[in-house]
Amino acid sequence: MEISSVLQGGYQHPLSRSWQAQRTLTKSMLMYPIFITDEPDARVEIPSLPGQCRWGVNKLQEFLEPLVKKGLRSVILFGVPLHCDKDERGTPADDPNGPVIASIRLLRKLFPELYIAADVCLCEYTSHGHCGLFRQDGSIDQAPSAQRIAEVALSYARAGAHCVAPSDMMDGRIKAIKRALIDNGYGNQCTLMSYSAKFASALYGPFRDAAGSAPAFGDRKCYQLPPTAKGLARRAIKRDVAEGADIIMVKPALPYLDVIQDAKELAEDHPLACYQVSGEYAMVVAGARAGVYDLKVMAFETVESMIRAGCTLILTYFTPQFLDWLDE
Repeated sequence: MEISSVLQGGYQHPLSRSWQAQRTLTKSMLMYPIFITDEPDARVEIPSLPGQCRWGVNKLQEFLEPLVKKGLRSVILFGVPLHCDKDERGTPADDPNGPVIASIRLLRKLFPELYIAADVCLCEYTSHGHCGLFRQDGSIDQAPSAQRIAEVALSYARAGAHCVAPSDMMDGRIKAIKRALIDNGYGNQCTLMSYSAKFASALYGPFRDAAGSAPAFGDRKCYQLPPTAKGLARRAIKRDVAEGADIIMVKPALPYLDVIQDAKELAEDHPLACYQVSGEYAMVVAGARAGVYDLKVMAFETVESMIRAGCTLILTYFTPQFLDWLDE
C-alpha cells in the first residue's frame, strides 16, 4: 500500500477524530426560534411541530429560565397574533403592545445576557397573509413593501432587539432597513441578519401552522427563490452584502448545503447562518419515532453538515436538546 493511501491512522482515536472538524458545534452557535402569541397566558402545543409551543408573554420566564441556566445564548422571536385586526399593510406588526415588542422588552429585563433577535415580516399581520404590499393589479409593490418592513424593523430595534432579521424577501429591504437604523441612531446598536437565500420550499408547513401565516391566496413563489435557482441565490447574497447585511442566512438548510457553501465563499467576512426549518425538524423527529435512526445521532449529523458547509450560527428547534446533549 502506498504511503499516501493510509488515512485511518489520523482518526483512530475519538479525540483525533474530533480534530478533523474545522469547526465543532457549541452552545453559542445555537439560536432558538420561539413563537409568541397575543394570549398572555398561553402555552399551546403545535401538533405538526413536536415539542414546540406557542407561548404567551406571561409564560416566557418559566419556559426560558431553565434553558438560560443550561447555556441558551440567543433566541429569535416570531409573533403569532390571534386577536388583532389584520389589514393590507400589516399594521399590527409594530403595535407597541403586540407580542413581539412586549416580549423583547420583557426578555431584556429578565435575561440581560440573552441575545434577542426578532423576525421581521408582514405575513402574520396582513389580511392577505403575504409578506409585502400589493398594487391594485395584484402584484407586489416593492418600494412601499421594503419601506414598511423597515418601519417594523426599526420599531423592534427601538424596543431593544439586538438583531432584526427580515424574512420577507422583498427587493431592497436590506438597504431600507439599514438606512432606517442608521438615520435613527441604531446603526451601531442593532445587527441586521438577512434571510438572503430563502427558497420557496415545501418544508415550511409546520411553521405556517404554528404562526398562522399561510397566504390567503396564491403562493410566495414570486418573491421567495425557486429551489433550482443557484445563480439567483448567489446574486441575492451578493446584493444583501452590498446593501449592509451584517449576517447572511440560507433557509432551509439541509437541502441547500451547496448554497451555504456558496454563501461562505461570497460573504467570507460575514457570519453565516442557516435555518433548520420546521419541516426539516419534523422529518428528523418522525424518522426517529419510526425507528429509522437515533434522534440525537441524526440531529447532530444534520446540524454538523451545516457547520461543515460553513455556518457559524444555526437556527434550530433542537436547541433545548442540544443544550443537554453538549453537556454529556
